[in-house]
Amino acid sequence: MDKKKIAVPLVCHGHSRPVVDLFYSPITADGFFLISASKDSSPMLRNGETGDWIGTFEGHKGAVWSCCLDTNALRAASASADFSAKVWDALTGDELHSFEHKHIVRACAFSEDTHMLLTGGLEKILRLFDLNRPDAPPTEIDKSPGSIRTAAWLHSDQTILSSCTDLGGVRLWDVRSGEIIQILETKSPVTSAEVSQDGRYITTADGSTVKFWDANHFGLVKSYNMPCTVESASLEPKFGNKFVAGGEDMWVRIFDFHTGEEIGCNKGHHGPVHCVRFSPGGESYASGSEDGTIRIWQTGPVTFDDNESSASIDVSGKISAVVNDAARKVEGFHISTDGKMEEVEPATES
Repeated sequence: MDKKKIAVPLVCHGHSRPVVDLFYSPITADGFFLISASKDSSPMLRNGETGDWIGTFEGHKGAVWSCCLDTNALRAASASADFSAKVWDALTGDELHSFEHKHIVRACAFSEDTHMLLTGGLEKILRLFDLNRPDAPPTEIDKSPGSIRTAAWLHSDQTILSSCTDLGGVRLWDVRSGEIIQILETKSPVTSAEVSQDGRYITTADGSTVKFWDANHFGLVKSYNMPCTVESASLEPKFGNKFVAGGEDMWVRIFDFHTGEEIGCNKGHHGPVHCVRFSPGGESYASGSEDGTIRIWQTGPVTFDDNESSASIDVSGKISAVVNDAARKVEGFHISTDGKMEEVEPATES
């Protein structure tokens, strides 16, 4: 009997609750990095290529819904159910700033020039914090019609996009005036909105549909029906010829951008897939799931085996503190003396 052929991902354990957001840094002189948000309250930083754990950002008291790295991967940010957004030193793991809100924060994003942090959440207010003046009151855009689910920058930080948890559509805001300049219409609430690396496309996931929009003229370029309800989608950044999507059926599917044809399907998660993201070079993509794991899948020729491979896992299931040379410059914050992760207290979820 032939050996069953399946794609073997790198499996990254460590979170004790569902993984709800992933973010890759751009490629830097030290490689590229992956940060993950989880309901366990502790974002984790990893080597983006190998999945090796680098460190854990400790300080939130509730579920973390969103995370990001700045352009140089020197700072991280996180948005939490504890009514705060925090900025961290990505080299040491130290908390640099904590911005208090009046309700759950669901989204955060660094501006391209790294000077501003954008946040949004259940208050229905987009806030822009000046990181050069962290004690100054933020600029507020308070005209969102619903609770904010996603937020991102585009057009060299001149425009903001946001989606709502309970309303369809993506709203584009002019940063200077605070006014809506365009609404990208969708039937269902948008659970994922990504600006492509080259700035040409906005990729959205709503219900069982993935759409691609012209990021400059805002016209609908492609719209594809998915085989199930999807929560997240990501466009391959190098050639733009394929995209991945993940959702309730626990599979990570690959599609042809031009035709919408399914060209691959990876199974391995044991719960719904909440987030998928391509690496900045397009060689791999990561998925985060209700099962608490991150899986990194290769885009090119896959390795075939009947057993899953895992990244930096010792026999006890703990994450090893060993990382490769590219990550060594930022390794080891928040590691106990035995080199294993410290236990995380139960977190509030909302």
